[in-house]
Amino acid sequence: MQLRSPLARTINGLGNETRGHWWHCLLLGLAFFLLQGCGLLYDAVTMVHPLTQDELSAICARGRLRVGISVEPFRPFIFPAMYTDEGIRVTGLDIELIRQVADALTIHCGGQTPVVPTLYVTRFPELFIKMNEGQLDLFISSVSRTVPGTKPTGLWFSAPYLRDDGVGAITQGSEVAERLSAQFRKQNGDWDTLAAVQEGFAGLTVAVQKERSAHLYAKANLKRVRLVVCDSLPAAIETKDPHIDVILSDYSILRYVTKRVWYDWQPLSRIDGVPMMLTSGDLSFVTSEEHRRLQWFLNNLVFRLEESGRLQQMRKRWIEEEYAPTRRATTEGLPLEITQVPEHYDQGHCRLSDER
Repeated sequence: MQLRSPLARTINGLGNETRGHWWHCLLLGLAFFLLQGCGLLYDAVTMVHPLTQDELSAICARGRLRVGISVEPFRPFIFPAMYTDEGIRVTGLDIELIRQVADALTIHCGGQTPVVPTLYVTRFPELFIKMNEGQLDLFISSVSRTVPGTKPTGLWFSAPYLRDDGVGAITQGSEVAERLSAQFRKQNGDWDTLAAVQEGFAGLTVAVQKERSAHLYAKANLKRVRLVVCDSLPAAIETKDPHIDVILSDYSILRYVTKRVWYDWQPLSRIDGVPMMLTSGDLSFVTSEEHRRLQWFLNNLVFRLEESGRLQQMRKRWIEEEYAPTRRATTEGLPLEITQVPEHYDQGHCRLSDER
């Protein structure tokens, strides 16, 4: 066994300490170098493939707002495509709102280059699919946010741009109105519209547009009717087989078309003369549930338009006033691609529903 003096042990300990300190410094230096390398590597990667932008920044970078509208005309919100001296145009309250969104985005993006709204025209049910697939920034087609079943997972509805709407009903013959009136008279002023409609419409043929609020209402509440599901409201008007007794749709749409387009049809009302509303509904923009910044942008815009009185003016000029849609399409409509127009005029078909 080798004995070591206290002095030797002390010198050896100092050596170990020095070596430990040296290794510690070396490791720190190596770590610092690697961190610098990571930073350089991170910078290089982000130069080639920038970090994911939020939805508003992406719209600004594109200079384009991707908006979905339904191929089916929902007058006065969306009119059929029209041939004008300026090309093919579509107009309506929803189209004017799209212009307002695009103008506000142009200001948000710095105002140097206008944000151009690009319309993607498709069947109403497919709007929800395209939104969930990320093909659209938003869509607007008189969509109700207050009817059960109209809010699929992953989508978000804005503050309403039209309140106090809802599902209404129209008919051609006086027989349906008389049947309904008889049910209301039994109530002696204690109004129960659902009960009156369930009894008054029993056995009748009722047409609705596929996946719209009226369709969902009928499936939930009208079990004793012969339900016909149509691709569009014009298809419901034009179908001859089967004979349609009642058509359900948004009241604001029915009120407009019976005054200006389909004069043979009349809205149903209660016996006190109040228009019959089957349920309430508020109309909104629709976008992705994940797009929080766009959601706040839309809500703030709707609030600002309401606060300034501009939104009320827009509703009045499209819903109440007399006007020529073609003239408005020429002066303020938005363009459609020529390839979309033939589909726009194909209003589809009606078929008996097996959803009972």
